[in-house]
Amino acid sequence: MEYLTYTPVASIIFVITIIVSLLAFYNQNLYGKLMLHPYNVSRGHYVYTVITSGFIHKDMMHLIFNMVSYYFFAFTLEQTIGHWQFGLLYMVSLILSDMPSVLKHKENYSYYSLGASGAVSAVIFGAILYFPLTPMGILILPIRMPAFIFGILYLVYCSYASKYSRDNINHDAHLFGALSGLMITFLLNPPVLSEFFHQISGAVQSFGH
Repeated sequence: MEYLTYTPVASIIFVITIIVSLLAFYNQNLYGKLMLHPYNVSRGHYVYTVITSGFIHKDMMHLIFNMVSYYFFAFTLEQTIGHWQFGLLYMVSLILSDMPSVLKHKENYSYYSLGASGAVSAVIFGAILYFPLTPMGILILPIRMPAFIFGILYLVYCSYASKYSRDNINHDAHLFGALSGLMITFLLNPPVLSEFFHQISGAVQSFGH
């Protein structure tokens, strides 16, 4: 109940994503209807899947990974930027993160995409703007680094992987979700950018001494 009181939007998105994903695991008809199909969307069909595809996942591990990442950042971010602001950031980023895939694969009938990764990336990068010095890393690795360094490495990797990777992961959604999160967070609160650099410069000066 505490989460619903202080972070209602993040809580509702969290619960809905888990429920819809679990339902889709056991209902192939529902799974197919909610999945993003760029070929159809680019032709004006099933446009709603730009949103619904963000609430289903490939398998349980995909769901767990996204929701654990979401859990670590979403609730703090909503308390920081506000309720409607968080909802706006999440939903707009969800849509924007899918747009490159729609354009890139509009002639590829066999291509489908799903998952909350784009919107989750937006949440993570929104949090990085506010808390650039927070230790961050990948769940499966023990290495931790300041959030802003992690963010830079993440963007470089996603940019590279979107061009050269053949692992069936939608790296475009990760990349453009992260960029959308940065852009929307800044538009909602422009002073966050100067504070971001102020925190980093302060840490660098402290390290130098």
